[in-house]
Amino acid sequence: MTIVKQELKRGRLAFLIWTGAIGFMLAVCVFLYPEMKGEMEEISDTFSSMGSFTAAFGMDKLNFGTLLGYYAIECGNVLGLGGAMFAALTAAGMLCKEEKEKTAEFLLTHPVSRRRIITEKLCGLLFQVVALNLVIYLLVIGSMTAIGEDIPWKELNLLHLAYFLLQVELSGICFGISAFLRKGSIGIGLGIAGIMYLLNIIANIAESVEFLKNITPFGYCDGAAIVTDGTLDGGKIAVGMVFCIISIAAAYGNYEKKDIQ
Repeated sequence: MTIVKQELKRGRLAFLIWTGAIGFMLAVCVFLYPEMKGEMEEISDTFSSMGSFTAAFGMDKLNFGTLLGYYAIECGNVLGLGGAMFAALTAAGMLCKEEKEKTAEFLLTHPVSRRRIITEKLCGLLFQVVALNLVIYLLVIGSMTAIGEDIPWKELNLLHLAYFLLQVELSGICFGISAFLRKGSIGIGLGIAGIMYLLNIIANIAESVEFLKNITPFGYCDGAAIVTDGTLDGGKIAVGMVFCIISIAAAYGNYEKKDIQ
């Protein structure tokens, strides 16, 4: 597991920054809720009459005056977009960083197969995604406990599970792409996360392109739908995991025969 440890060491600064930033923003949002609770009903009424903007973020289906509705909208966007960017950025550079940093020759001279290199790098990636979600989940639970609110366990767990699966899917897709790259990866990672987020907003606004929810992982992370239905959309998740598995398989197929410079 030497490569796994090395990947965790190389990525620890980015991990700490992203985890700290997302966790801090979520904790601040939760701690602000008691101060804003009395005004939430009026805010909810205002948002419900803003047409397409309301539909884009699902604010027409949730009560902004409750902790669950507030968390699903405010904190959901922070965790969704922030987590997606972290996962995409980390994964997009995982298999091409050796060529970019000119360390490929050192790595490939070790008595390990390319398949093992891919596997350990993938394990290192997934470990970081799991750790980020675990730390953030504990921070959120601690913050909700501190403000004295009843924790909506079922809905909260479903929301965090959905965002975790989103990050896993984007990790797999960007990991696959990284096997075909040689240098640049930051723009690709951010671009994929941003495009997926934008596709979901478009699908929320226009019914004619609602099928886009089957393409973007944000489609099964709709806080309004999760809270209203009390469950996750298994069909959309299954499609997303298929994309993830195909991308990882492509990474193995290409990296094992790639001319690494």
